Amino acid sequence: MGKICLSEEICKMIKFFLLMNKQGQIRLCRYYEPMEIQKRTLLESDVIKKCLSRTKDQCSFVEYKDFKLVYRQYAALFVVIGIDDAENGLAVYELIHNFIEVLDKYFSRVCELDIMFNLDKVHVILDEMILNGRITETNKSRILAPLLALDKMTGS
Repeated sequence: MGKICLSEEICKMIKFFLLMNKQGQIRLCRYYEPMEIQKRTLLESDVIKKCLSRTKDQCSFVEYKDFKLVYRQYAALFVVIGIDDAENGLAVYELIHNFIEVLDKYFSRVCELDIMFNLDKVHVILDEMILNGRITETNKSRILAPLLALDKMTGS
């Protein structure tokens, strides 16, 4: 996390963020570098196969092509983050847990339907945590502050 960046292209640490269910349906995806749609589709199907085929006893870190996959399962949901070799895998593993805790705090026990019907709010939460492929915020209160202010303005 303390690496010096010579250019924006070299410096991206988090490549993508995927949230999927046990059936392999993508519920949320965010890419932090440009990728063609065909490559995204292929990547997503490969990642789904790799992560869903693993048992709970296996490691949550998987080597995949030129980066690592870090994933965690929560009930019927899988969160998968693709990172480069320079990123700290354990920090990303904890980031996934923090993301789910923030969702739990906002939705009071988040479930797949909360994500599907409030995708815009989930994107706001994710954008507060990760910006341009870098972890920018982990404090739950600061992550939720913009969303709670928006809710107050709209009367939600």
